[in-house]
Amino acid sequence: MTEAFIYDAIRTPRGRGRPDGALHEVTALRLSALVLDGLRARCGLDGPVLEDVIWGTATQVGEQGGCLARSAVLASGLDERIPGLSINRFCASGLEAVMLAAAQITGGMGQAYVAGGAEMMSRVPMGSDGAAIAVDPALAMARHFVPQGVAADLIATKYAITREDADAYALESQRRAARAWQEDRFARAILPVTDINGLTILDRDEALRPDTDLPGLAALKPSFKEIGEQMPGFDAVALMRYPELERIRHIHHAGNSSAIVDGAAGVLVGSEAFGEAMGLKPRARIRAMARVGSEPTIMLTGPVPVTERVLRKAGMRIGDIDLFEVNEAFASVVLRFLQAFDADPAKVNVNGGAIAMGHPLGATGAMLLGTLLDELERAGKSTGLATLCVASGMGVAMIIERL
Repeated sequence: MTEAFIYDAIRTPRGRGRPDGALHEVTALRLSALVLDGLRARCGLDGPVLEDVIWGTATQVGEQGGCLARSAVLASGLDERIPGLSINRFCASGLEAVMLAAAQITGGMGQAYVAGGAEMMSRVPMGSDGAAIAVDPALAMARHFVPQGVAADLIATKYAITREDADAYALESQRRAARAWQEDRFARAILPVTDINGLTILDRDEALRPDTDLPGLAALKPSFKEIGEQMPGFDAVALMRYPELERIRHIHHAGNSSAIVDGAAGVLVGSEAFGEAMGLKPRARIRAMARVGSEPTIMLTGPVPVTERVLRKAGMRIGDIDLFEVNEAFASVVLRFLQAFDADPAKVNVNGGAIAMGHPLGATGAMLLGTLLDELERAGKSTGLATLCVASGMGVAMIIERL
């Protein structure tokens, strides 16, 4: 089969996902077109050189609805003969878009794709599109649905992860992200967002809190305790599925959970023949990809079984991976990953993650992949694995090999 390679990866800075955030006045369409134009300029993507643009968005309603991918192509400088496909795998949509692009290339369906995603959480609130798992009682009751925050607390309870563990992890995420920005580790990937006059709106992740400390984190009230314990509460629903637990310990709050932000990211994926024709040098080979469904009440444990699966597909073991990007949806998600694999924390999210910089749902997977590639190059490492948990119980993972 034809191999799939990563030729470039860029992202916008993440803006605070609220009305006073720097990117609030920018639409998902404009931010997506900006990323497409950035890749076009950097890689010479003139004419109908792409088979497709595959774009992930988790909340596909209003201005993020329709086929945002095709609209973004038309709003950008890309050739109008390039089509667009919008997809939704919730939090993993950006990485799933890259996986679909790679699968099409290996299957002979074209030589090159741009894949990624966007999410403007300050403009299109999470959950505003509705979701059957949350709003249809027939499904929600049968599958013991609970909100993601309660699921994260359920992980902490089931796997003996303490509030102190989660806060310490959150503090380290802030520290690593601040160091990464100080050392310009994101410089190659960052595409500043400008206004119509060319003036910079945002050129740095806006949600960082470098002054975070443990006493400040310890003072924050658990965010999901009330909806968990109020009668009838979601804790009772979760305990119906996990009756071996006496109660749910609520440890997550705004400081050890992912920040709500705006952002977009794109990855240029192509065959070897595409690179030769375009005069581009591939930066990484896509080694293996996997996706799984997981138990939907606890919901966010998918990174563990999907990592096991992608390692089997690659013929590798956990010790063969040099660097990991595990999305920091909540601290317990990453702590459970570390626990399950006895992984070295020094290899996981070395430049911080969504707790510090934010989680723009549809874009995050592509952002993680770009961060992983940049760090493999910076550190002179060979192999990296990116993985995300997914709402309603799924997991997605990809292994790449630096060239």
